[in-house]
Amino acid sequence: MTGLAAPTIDLYDSWAACVAEFGGAHLDGAGIPDEEAADVSREACERLVAKAARERDLAVPPPAGRVHASSFWITDDGEVVGFIQLRHALNEFLENVGGHIGYSVKPSARRQGHARRALGLVLDEARGLGLERVLITCDEDNAASARTIESQGGELQDVIDAAAYGYGPTRRYWVKL
Repeated sequence: MTGLAAPTIDLYDSWAACVAEFGGAHLDGAGIPDEEAADVSREACERLVAKAARERDLAVPPPAGRVHASSFWITDDGEVVGFIQLRHALNEFLENVGGHIGYSVKPSARRQGHARRALGLVLDEARGLGLERVLITCDEDNAASARTIESQGGELQDVIDAAAYGYGPTRRYWVKL
């Protein structure tokens, strides 16, 4: 069954296998910088776990241009199958391209409902933070993600040209909590 786990070194082997399956590609919601997407070392996992703890800690100011965030690893029976992150606020980039929530599921675990269930669980986390609505975005041509967002109450606001941010056409959805 799909669940959420706080990033922990205890899941290192499963995390490394999940990251490796993406083959160095960008991982939405994973908190991994693109230049480190192929690094599945234990040290990389330790850095990511520490970074996730800092980003969640409201007593620690976020770096310039960043916001507080809660990162989770999407699990299925204790194995990491993906990543999802809830940003606590929006900055200019997030308002236009990234949204409050980003997620990805490894290729071998797609089409099994993990993204839909994980998104529902993270929407509960957003309610717990006191957010009244959240912005979720996806590439215009990502029909699977659009269906996932719509399944959780996402209402399409618009499709924007995100070329100024290095992205293509982007669908922007709002979910009322």
